[in-house]
Amino acid sequence: MPSPAAPGVSGGWALRRSVTLLHVFLLASAGILFIGATMLGWLLTTSLERQALDDASTSLTQYVDGVLRPQLVSGDKLHISPHLPLQLKAQLRRQPDLLSVKVWRPDGTLVWTNRAPERIGRRFSSALLGDLGETIDKRKAHASISKLGGAEDAVEHGLGVNHVFEVYAPIMSADGTHALGAYEIYAKPQHTETFIASGKRVIWIVVIGVFAALYAALALLVRKASATIKRQATTLRARSRELMDSYRRLEVSSLEAIESLNATVDAKDPYTAGHSARVQSIALAIAEELGLPRDRLDAIRFGGLFHDIGKIAVPDSILTKPARLDEDEYEAIKRHPADGAAIVSHFSRLHDAVPIIRHHHERWDGGGYPDRLSDNAIPQEACIVGLADAWDAMTTDRPYRLALSVDDAATEVRRCRGTQFSPSVVDAFFAAFRRKPSLFEPDAPPKREEPGQPYQVAATA
Repeated sequence: MPSPAAPGVSGGWALRRSVTLLHVFLLASAGILFIGATMLGWLLTTSLERQALDDASTSLTQYVDGVLRPQLVSGDKLHISPHLPLQLKAQLRRQPDLLSVKVWRPDGTLVWTNRAPERIGRRFSSALLGDLGETIDKRKAHASISKLGGAEDAVEHGLGVNHVFEVYAPIMSADGTHALGAYEIYAKPQHTETFIASGKRVIWIVVIGVFAALYAALALLVRKASATIKRQATTLRARSRELMDSYRRLEVSSLEAIESLNATVDAKDPYTAGHSARVQSIALAIAEELGLPRDRLDAIRFGGLFHDIGKIAVPDSILTKPARLDEDEYEAIKRHPADGAAIVSHFSRLHDAVPIIRHHHERWDGGGYPDRLSDNAIPQEACIVGLADAWDAMTTDRPYRLALSVDDAATEVRRCRGTQFSPSVVDAFFAAFRRKPSLFEPDAPPKREEPGQPYQVAATA
């Protein structure tokens, strides 16, 4: 039977576990939301930065192309023009962020620039190794905020800027099938950087705010659910204690009822008073010699005590008959193991004792009752109780005969080893007999059997 403290201990452990799980869940949720917010913020800010650069690149490219294309492109060729009209240069300067413009051929020749025109017509092979070459090959614009490059940017280094908004845009042919060259445009990055920084700040504020609100809502819901679970756990513990108390009271009442029935059986036959308790003690001594575990000892404790409870249905006239039973009377007696098993089967606490009660009159050679089991088909516990029952019957006076002496009873047990009794149980019986001889002594001095009443162990009821 569970310990009375078990529900409380279990409930307290469950409550502590639920609190621990709540903390783990909140920490895990915070980690997951943090990772999610970081990834979303990074994706949004990266997208914003790319979009801002593309928009600024498109705006600058369209402006520069509108000013220079009519002067530099003739048919499908770029012409080197070191002397463009001054008004075009002035027109370029109207774009305040514009620092420098270069026009390149696909072979790396500088077609035109608004700064240091002496470079016009020179070929810079190294310029094709980076973004410029990729722009011409893929016919796709590229924009970034970066530091100035190598020799081809020597003049731009003198503008007093550390980094620029750099745009490479292809100059497409009239039919749009190939690039005639490329624009390299340098502009002040401050406006674009300010726009990007402002957008990133807004994005992070919104993302952090949304995810913080989400976490707060989640934490609130989980805490409310946890509080509900705690209340339910407290209620469950209280009800469990009440249920265990009720179960214990019911179990005690049930055992008391069974014991009352058992006492009634003993009282019906004054010759067998105390028989059940003696059988219980002897059976436990044998079981201990066999080294049976505690749960099987408990089964024997109840099985030994209630082994004859089925006799409640046997008429007193049969139980106290001072002569041998006739066939019908003996059949009535033989029903008591099955009747007893049926009675105790309704009590869960006695579940393990049911096969003991039913089979304690089986014989090792298969000649017993009610199921004529033999050998190892008979539960060992039933073999133990059966031998203890037979011993007490042999050493106790009955209405139809006197008790055997201890020595004669021991001789009878040895004679029936392997026929009526289990050999291993008989061996354990004598080991217990040597260890605790007083336990096997009858309550009264042994008496001589009356002539004409030979004792037969197999007929013991």
